Amino acid sequence: MKSLGSASDGAEFALRENLTRWRLILGRDADSQAAVELDKPAAAMDRALEALYRGGPAAGPGRSAPKLNKWLGDIRRYFPTPVIRMIQKDAIERYGIRELLLEPELLEQIEPDIQLAAAILSLKNALPEKTRATASLVVEKLVAALIRRLQAPFDFSVKGQIDRASYHFRPGKNDLDWQRTIRLNLRHYQLDNKRIVPERLVGNKRRNRQLKHVILLVDQSASMAQSVVYAGIIGSMLASLPSVRTHFVLFDTEIADVSEQIDDPVALLFAAQMGGGTDISKALLYAEGLVTRPLDTTVFCVTDLDEGGDEDLMISQFYRLRERGIRTVCLLGIDDSGRLSYNHAAARKLSAIDVPCLAATPDAVIEMLGDILRGA
Repeated sequence: MKSLGSASDGAEFALRENLTRWRLILGRDADSQAAVELDKPAAAMDRALEALYRGGPAAGPGRSAPKLNKWLGDIRRYFPTPVIRMIQKDAIERYGIRELLLEPELLEQIEPDIQLAAAILSLKNALPEKTRATASLVVEKLVAALIRRLQAPFDFSVKGQIDRASYHFRPGKNDLDWQRTIRLNLRHYQLDNKRIVPERLVGNKRRNRQLKHVILLVDQSASMAQSVVYAGIIGSMLASLPSVRTHFVLFDTEIADVSEQIDDPVALLFAAQMGGGTDISKALLYAEGLVTRPLDTTVFCVTDLDEGGDEDLMISQFYRLRERGIRTVCLLGIDDSGRLSYNHAAARKLSAIDVPCLAATPDAVIEMLGDILRGA
């Protein structure tokens, strides 16, 4: 009987949990008789959700620093990190709560995520002096987290391709890698005559003096903010490879070649001027001027193809790069969500001339880079 009672208690607990969840999802209007009793944490969660999703502007999280401070503290205390990020994003979008970005004591409480970094970059020129250092630290924290996340796939897909291409097993005497050969053949050590009899030789390939060249053209219009963040991080990781020459070029209607800052991804991102028009043709023309070895060069144009100038000229510039043997890829966005808006007609035209147009996650972009470096 005791086991039956335990099962019954468990079922009752699960029922209460489910009722509480539905009550939080549907809000107090769905429970006008207060039939679902909320404990203290659930009641605090309910107040935070009501303020944002069912209160209207007057009852929203509020624009005074103390009220925002309490609201941020509540959501950090009672919700898991992925939910916190979603709630913060919705708060900024629904109420335009710029105080979240303009007050350092509030900014310090926000959980860094890609949407927040994009918002900071978009508003960086409006940030007061007292907030800029905190905003920079928030972006720096996010960049460090994203680099940690992307380092393993980068090492496997990109660095791994370079490492595997750097040696071979039929070397001439001048190419023999003694240390690697000894390590590989230690099991063949002969105790009697104290010698290693190698069964396999390892040699260094004579490195191609011509480095791979990757040019990242990044559209810095406001709609591309998240892609700018990811492109900056991937560009900085590429720049760490001695065998890859990397250019990083931001563009709107003007060109900003910020390749000299590529070793510092935070400085690179803060160099972006989010907003303004778009002249993709000018960016492609600039990239062409950087190319010295077409067959060793890849141009990634990160843009939603909303050309502000002559679209036919833009298509012809893409075609010109391809005809010169320059590998050219149009990245419509680098994003984890997959919800992207872009110029479908222009993308179809580029696909018709064999210029790939795709939206990709950061991991997929890194895998693509690895394929390119091995000549796929």
